[in-house]
Amino acid sequence: MEKDLYKTSRTMYIIEAGLEYLISILFADAFLATLTSSLGISDSLTGIISSFISLGCVFQLIAMFMSRGRAKRTVIILSVFNQLLFMFLYVIPLTSGGKSFKIAIFVVCIFVAYLIYNIAHPKKINWLMSLVPDGQRGRFTATKEIISLIMGMAFSFGMGSVIDYYKEIGDIRTAFIICAIVVFVLMLMHTATMLLTREKPVEHVLEDRHEILNVLKDKNLIRVSVIFLIWYIATYAANPFYGTYQTKELGFSLTFVSVLSIVSAVARVISSIFMGSYADKRSFAKMIRLCFLIAALAFLCNVFCVPENGKILFTAYKILYSVAMGGINSALINLCYDYVSPEKRVHALAVTQALAGLAGFFSTLVTSLLVGKIQENGNLFLGMSLYAQQVVSAIAVILTLAVITYVSLTLIKGAKLKNQSR
Repeated sequence: MEKDLYKTSRTMYIIEAGLEYLISILFADAFLATLTSSLGISDSLTGIISSFISLGCVFQLIAMFMSRGRAKRTVIILSVFNQLLFMFLYVIPLTSGGKSFKIAIFVVCIFVAYLIYNIAHPKKINWLMSLVPDGQRGRFTATKEIISLIMGMAFSFGMGSVIDYYKEIGDIRTAFIICAIVVFVLMLMHTATMLLTREKPVEHVLEDRHEILNVLKDKNLIRVSVIFLIWYIATYAANPFYGTYQTKELGFSLTFVSVLSIVSAVARVISSIFMGSYADKRSFAKMIRLCFLIAALAFLCNVFCVPENGKILFTAYKILYSVAMGGINSALINLCYDYVSPEKRVHALAVTQALAGLAGFFSTLVTSLLVGKIQENGNLFLGMSLYAQQVVSAIAVILTLAVITYVSLTLIKGAKLKNQSR
């Protein structure tokens, strides 16, 4: 039997993904809202900042012009810079200077951090996913996600409790110092896992820019890109505003938010086990349609979520959305692998996520104007007493139903027609 040279590297990939996930927790949802609130940043601007991860996807296009040669060294260097910038975000509130200056530095740092992350991301995914045999991708990505979520449960609860404790005693500065140190330690561990990961020899390389740009003409790529596009518009119309909704209107503590994260992570673990197996047996197209349906139900919960029922309905949203995301993330990546030839995969990931990311960012920009207007009007919309987050949730429901229809008509029904014509 031939020795598997990449078995240890796949283990390192799983650990790397887990450590990267832990870092991301400290800059998402209520954790980010706590940071922005300490700087006096409004809900609408916090929503826009939250969507920088979407806008950053545009810079994945740069990966199309740096795909020659090996990825490992470039990815490691960019990852270190990216995570150092994230660490600095917790330092900014501790520095001297005026409010406007601190906000400007914060916005620039988080923007550049996501910019660097997204330049490296397609090369990193292509490098690490190439270590996984095609027939095992569904189960592997499910396992990787499950382990990340288990790591994130204890981490989220612990860090949420730390911040709540120091906030209650009026010493939020110490909490931010601890967070900065934690990010730095995680960065060192994350870098070590990548250094210990092998890299396969480069087999498929597009030779010039003309061939790279021809990727844009690939009909299969366009088909997959539309799915990314509609989904990003839907999710970025609502999700960036939920962090402030939890800490302000709904009045959740970070400890309760962390408990929600644990509950939703358990749901996502269970879902990932099922979804990975389902995708390998049925197809990633059918799996993602099922996940989008669950996501639509999740957003629907938030259409009716108010302070009086917030703990019940927002918990329902978190569970349902986590079940959906147990398949959506891996499906979006694996659809590129299913529908695009190997030599085009780096570029396919870059193009689809860049276009969708740009659409997602503008989706947040538009809805942030709506959020600001509704809040200025005393939470009134079309004469009805509604929180802004309820309105954007309704928008997300409609858009998610649209992407379900698209997947059904193009990938699933289209595949059936193609098979019948053979």
